[in-house]
Amino acid sequence: MSTFQVALTADYNNPDGLPKVADLGLSVFDGQSQIKMRPFAEHSPQIGADQLAGANGVIVLTPAVTRETVSSADDLLAIGRFGVGYDNVDVAACTEANVLLFITAGAVDRPVAEAVVGWMIALTHHTRTKDRLVREGRWDDRSQYMGCELRDRTLGVVGLGGIARKLIELLASWGMNTPIAFDPFIDPAVAAKLGVRLVDLDELMGSSDFVSVHCPLTNGTRGLIGARELSLMKPGAYLINSARGGIVDEDALYAALQNGAIAGAALDCFATEPVIEPSRFREFDNVLLAPHSIAWTNEMFRDIGRAACQGMVELSHGREPRGMVNPEVLRSDAFQRKWRRVCE
Repeated sequence: MSTFQVALTADYNNPDGLPKVADLGLSVFDGQSQIKMRPFAEHSPQIGADQLAGANGVIVLTPAVTRETVSSADDLLAIGRFGVGYDNVDVAACTEANVLLFITAGAVDRPVAEAVVGWMIALTHHTRTKDRLVREGRWDDRSQYMGCELRDRTLGVVGLGGIARKLIELLASWGMNTPIAFDPFIDPAVAAKLGVRLVDLDELMGSSDFVSVHCPLTNGTRGLIGARELSLMKPGAYLINSARGGIVDEDALYAALQNGAIAGAALDCFATEPVIEPSRFREFDNVLLAPHSIAWTNEMFRDIGRAACQGMVELSHGREPRGMVNPEVLRSDAFQRKWRRVCE
């Protein structure tokens, strides 16, 4: 079997060259003698075409994949996105260049769902404020911050993919009401089997005690939750966004929080990242913030890495990987010729 070269973007390592996490799942390549792995020499916001020289596959953490990136992808079979979001990848350009894109479907479901449950509890129990009361010696102020439990509350998920389904599963024993979901792409029979009631977005925004965003960022979902949608929320409801920042209109959310229109929010992602200046949302005690890493755990990175690496192994053996975003590439004669040439 020919050598199948897999490149890793440089942002998996610290500036000193050492890995940022203990286990990236690279052990999947053990015993796969055809796989040769190399990291990029340097990190840049956009992957350059020169960085892909000789690579048959590349596992991408944060850099953008543009038309220029794949402009001379004669040997590149696939891009494996380290995660499930792919708004940093020009999918159309990849398809035109006969480059397959796959994501690590399922690998992030548990850690993200678990983090959202933690945020739900932290918000309703005023964890941030109560911590500050003790630090500032304001013990007697505690009665001003009565919380509420999750039981008898309604969860509404925007997008009923793997993460939302795992979240619903984790919350099944908490005594909450029947969960509701907005997802125009889900078969109602599938939702019913999951014990979820499908509703339109307006009903979800108005009926939920927790609105949790789990859809991808696309042209159709950008700005999906704006001022009108936020105005439909209950005054005691919370918005949680662990998907992508552009889905929620940040100006509208800021105004809603400033006016006390909703009870609070938790944000793991922002319209512009990285956030290198202190966020304006810092002024709210009822808002929890994270630098797009609330779900980062050693287990998550291990499992995502294993899934990405396994996808490359499958391709090196002439098999289809899981999580393909543009499977139509497989029907291209040019891709099939390239695949055979690489794997012979």
